Amino acid sequence: MGKKQVTAIRVPTKRQEAKWHRQKRIRRMIIIASTIFLVGIISYASYGYYADKIKGLNEKVITVNDASFNMRYYVNMLDAQTKEVEPDSIYQYTNAVAQYIEDAELIRQGAKDLNITVTQEEIEEMIKEQNFPKDQVHQDIVETVLLSQKLLEYFDSQLPDEMLQANTQVMFVESEQVANKVIDLANSGENFTKLVREFSYDNRTKEYDGNLGWLPRELMSPTMAETFNLTTGGISQPIPDNSTNKSVGYWLIKVNEEDPEKGINVSAMLLGSGQEAVEIKTELDAESNFSELAKNYSQHSSKYKGGELGWLKANETNDFSDAFNEVAFQLPVDEVSEPVKDETVNTDGGYWVVKVLDKQQRELDNDVREALKNKRFSEWLDQQRENSTIENKLDGTRMAWAVAEVIKGR
Repeated sequence: MGKKQVTAIRVPTKRQEAKWHRQKRIRRMIIIASTIFLVGIISYASYGYYADKIKGLNEKVITVNDASFNMRYYVNMLDAQTKEVEPDSIYQYTNAVAQYIEDAELIRQGAKDLNITVTQEEIEEMIKEQNFPKDQVHQDIVETVLLSQKLLEYFDSQLPDEMLQANTQVMFVESEQVANKVIDLANSGENFTKLVREFSYDNRTKEYDGNLGWLPRELMSPTMAETFNLTTGGISQPIPDNSTNKSVGYWLIKVNEEDPEKGINVSAMLLGSGQEAVEIKTELDAESNFSELAKNYSQHSSKYKGGELGWLKANETNDFSDAFNEVAFQLPVDEVSEPVKDETVNTDGGYWVVKVLDKQQRELDNDVREALKNKRFSEWLDQQRENSTIENKLDGTRMAWAVAEVIKGR
């Protein structure tokens, strides 16, 4: 459980945060649904082994510095945190609950060092308000909530009223080649908003024509923060970013076989930019191995099979776009297609181009202030973790046993 990765760009707007939360919930639901059957097998197979071979509810399973938590505590916390979760999906939360226990204890210990405390009266008042059971885990949950609120207030109090901020407009393009083209156009007087609408493939920022509003350096990644060195109206050089997802990709398609009954047997690779696709196509024209290149460069799940997609039939629904199918079913056997642009897929990596609209010392608005105090709290908690000794014995067997105990107790 290392430090959190800083994303390439932060857009602290409520609309976008709500959208990202919805997307995370959908992904979580998909993951949970796909693991239900496996979890059932693991839970029942491991239950007897753990009960027979390991100490059970009194075994210490998590230690944070000088504080220890036994299996009973973990089972009770897992139960409390998954009350609304279907039994077959509880296993999906086992690691998250373990980290919650660690983080909650780090918060308690760190808050004490800052002389931040909550009273038993405050805890009991919230338990009554929320109609929680008066057991240890719910008291600890409430204490963590109250301490976190006070810590956020503490970090808020450390913020200045004003900070140097930049008002920026950004776009995320597929390659350095496109980034340089966009920069040349913008420097020649082309409207930057028009260029964002035409070339940007980051849906988070494109929705607002790339306008990020006023942000201090602290809410930008180190590479983005370099734009603070630009004067008002200045445009950055291409800023590489291999982590951000974009809504475009380029296929190289090869038909291996053709059969009147089965259709076509296809291999393909999905690449992140037209520039990369052209370079790979050149290698293939020089008789490089399609399968090996797919394994090394493709961003499609078929890369692990060397790009093999199997048999596809014309006029039958498949998982590929019209652009893909139109080329694939016209392609001669053993011939590799030219790059096929596909805006229905997602690929990683590209380049940011940033324009500084204005830069000045200004008061922190509520959204920026909220983002700053949350960031400082998160960094403080990361530092607490880094400076602490943490031992976690919750392997798959123990977690499956804990799930079975939770289900048994309901």
